[in-house]
Amino acid sequence: MNSNTRLQTILADTAVGMILPAIAQLHLPDWWLAGGAVRNTVWRSIFGDDCELIIKDFDIAFYDIQGDRAQELAAKATLTEQFPDQQFDVKNQASFNRWRKGETTYQSTEDGISQWLHTATAVGVRVDLQGQWEFFTPYGLDDLFQGIIRPTPVHTDNPDAHNKAASFLEKCPYLRLV
Repeated sequence: MNSNTRLQTILADTAVGMILPAIAQLHLPDWWLAGGAVRNTVWRSIFGDDCELIIKDFDIAFYDIQGDRAQELAAKATLTEQFPDQQFDVKNQASFNRWRKGETTYQSTEDGISQWLHTATAVGVRVDLQGQWEFFTPYGLDDLFQGIIRPTPVHTDNPDAHNKAASFLEKCPYLRLV
């Protein structure tokens, strides 16, 4: 089984698999679900309930050069109405630097995701309107499947990456810091 198939198998019958079609229905341009929802679902599947990392929210990244915060808020409201027990963080990577000072301007959704703190977090999944799965894995899936916490190249010296890694290790002792 290849890595993408393994990832799909792990995620398909979880909250992630249930929410992906609803995100697709929003028709956000170049969207991906990435971050902790994907990472933590995989790690709990691999390491079991002793791994106390859970889905805090669903990080949905998209890219619309003409978009604004109202677009993000509308998508979040629609998803919250459909899934009231879940939290959603919807962010347009084209305007990210406008509201988060000091951030670079991203050229695409993939550019934004590839600059997230850790390689195991920079994994995007989505389904098209026909339910076909797609994957964005700029650093591959080995770190995710092996429980390795590694900063992405732009964050090797970032204290936030190291602090976040420490919080992962507290909640899931099976992980390894690289």
